[in-house]
Amino acid sequence: MEAGGCRMGGPAPGGPAAITLEELDGMAEESPDSAYHSNGSSLEEEAERPEDEEQERLLSYWQSVGRGHQVDVPRDMAEPIQQLTRNNNPQERQTIPFTLIQRKEKLGDLLYEKRQYGKAKWACIKMKEKQYEQSICLGFMKLMRYICEQNSSGLYLGITIPIVTIVHTNESQSEMTQSVTVAYYLPEVLQDEPPHPFDSDIIIEEWPSTIVYSRSFRGITNEDSIMREINLLAEILESPELCLQDTFIIAGYTNPAAANRHNEIWFLQRP
Repeated sequence: MEAGGCRMGGPAPGGPAAITLEELDGMAEESPDSAYHSNGSSLEEEAERPEDEEQERLLSYWQSVGRGHQVDVPRDMAEPIQQLTRNNNPQERQTIPFTLIQRKEKLGDLLYEKRQYGKAKWACIKMKEKQYEQSICLGFMKLMRYICEQNSSGLYLGITIPIVTIVHTNESQSEMTQSVTVAYYLPEVLQDEPPHPFDSDIIIEEWPSTIVYSRSFRGITNEDSIMREINLLAEILESPELCLQDTFIIAGYTNPAAANRHNEIWFLQRP
């Protein structure tokens, strides 16, 4: 995942175009010498300008997308946004490891997968905004700061996918509660000694090994679409009663700003 407004993949159809690294690279192509002669500023000052312009351009984009989700993107997000964008290399993203137990198909279409995820440490933050979209955007921005050097190691930790959100429903599974947990899987090299978050709202938790039933879906994630996917997977599963009935996970492989995002709904098998 990829949140708060930074498009980790390509532009969404019909949506605002993503700011690409290629576009940003073009900002630094002006010759420092010609700029020095034209306005009298030093080479050092000119060298700083492309980076400042890059930060402003990215921040402006995130703020524009954030407004669409009724989320304010503060100015102190400029540096984490820039760092995450610069490190946005799909080949370097680590996918959370799992063991595939079963694939259920019908007429060539994949209905769901049964997987086992091992015991692992996650950086988690609990949110309770009025809307689900607000919770995941604000939660991911906090996790971004942790990923982008605001931790005890002072290092960029790297992106892992999916970013997951734990959601809860009422007893009748008719609606979601407002309380959600946004979680970031710590890369393998950090599992033994996770860096300590500077933000006291972020907690490092160790999750036990879990069997999940996963079904893929695309598009926005909000209260209506999540409840629809929960009901759909409950109908498809042979024995949904084997899973938790009020706790589910939304796994996001593209950031919440993307319109045609890649998501999964996970049912958690009872221990």
